[in-house]
Amino acid sequence: MKRILAVAAALLASAPLLGCSGYRPAPAAFHAAITQPYRLGAGDRVRITVFDQENLTNSYSIDQSGYLAFPLIGSIPARGSTAQQLEGAIAGRLRQGYLRDPDVSVEVDKYRPIFVMGEVGAAGQYSFVPGLTAQKAIAIAGGFTPRANQANIDITRDINGKVMTGRVATSDPILPGDTIYVRERLF
Repeated sequence: MKRILAVAAALLASAPLLGCSGYRPAPAAFHAAITQPYRLGAGDRVRITVFDQENLTNSYSIDQSGYLAFPLIGSIPARGSTAQQLEGAIAGRLRQGYLRDPDVSVEVDKYRPIFVMGEVGAAGQYSFVPGLTAQKAIAIAGGFTPRANQANIDITRDINGKVMTGRVATSDPILPGDTIYVRERLF
């Protein structure tokens, strides 16, 4: 009888955990990605300035394949590069028979969008602004619905080419390309 009571007590103690089987805490890479230099990706638009070359200075978009089409040198891989790495790659290609000593500057003109889904007023795609937190993004998307779990949210993020999902507090910063999902509360 004691054994049956012990098993029943163990089952009752573990019952609250069964509802958490979908819980995915944010991987360490989530928080590390916030402090790393920004990596370009499909959907970003960059402003490239080639000093003393007005005909090359313009805004360029990174296509779905992660390439940027640039005059004279053609397509150049941009996905996963920082702005400084892209500057070096463009300058290096321009040195190969086009310009003697090109001075290239790259800055992000427009970040790729974020997506807010789930229990929000107006789910959809929104423009990213530096300094955006999950809570601010939810406010832009019409705020929480009455059924929303406001304690924490799920974020899906591409980190070094690997898509990860983790649960974070609403005060956490977000990155361009993130998908924010607001879950429904249980009661």
